[in-house]
Amino acid sequence: MLDKLGIDAPSLIAFLINFFILLGLLTLVLYRPVTRMLDQRSAKIKESLEQAERIKQESVRAEETVKAEIEAGRREGQALINQAAQTAEKLKEEARAEARQEAEALIAKARVEIDREREESVNQLRQEFADLAVLAAEKVIGQALDKKAHQQLIEKVLEEGLTARKE
Repeated sequence: MLDKLGIDAPSLIAFLINFFILLGLLTLVLYRPVTRMLDQRSAKIKESLEQAERIKQESVRAEETVKAEIEAGRREGQALINQAAQTAEKLKEEARAEARQEAEALIAKARVEIDREREESVNQLRQEFADLAVLAAEKVIGQALDKKAHQQLIEKVLEEGLTARKE
């Protein structure tokens, strides 16, 4: 039957034997190393992908850590700003109180000075009034008076007048 198809049976057997020998050699020499190399390559790629995934997860955790630290830093900064504002307000209040005390001290000192000057002016005015009264009395009666005794009398009258006015 093979003869009718133009195929020589011994040649076919020889081709088949050669084919299987070549197939065996190719399997031993080429297929297994290439398969082993492809498996190794696949394992390497799988390992690289797993490593990339781990790095990605570490990156996400690091990013979350950095965000948390930034937020903590922001809160700490805000707390420092609030504390500085409170300190500034406290210092401002202290400065105001100190300025108020200084102003009150200056006003009190000025009042004392004014009272002293007023008292001096009143005394000077009394002295001049007494001198003028004694001088006028001397002119009226035409003789010298005991200036000291009359000035004391005038002072006494003026004191009584002031006391009566205050009451």
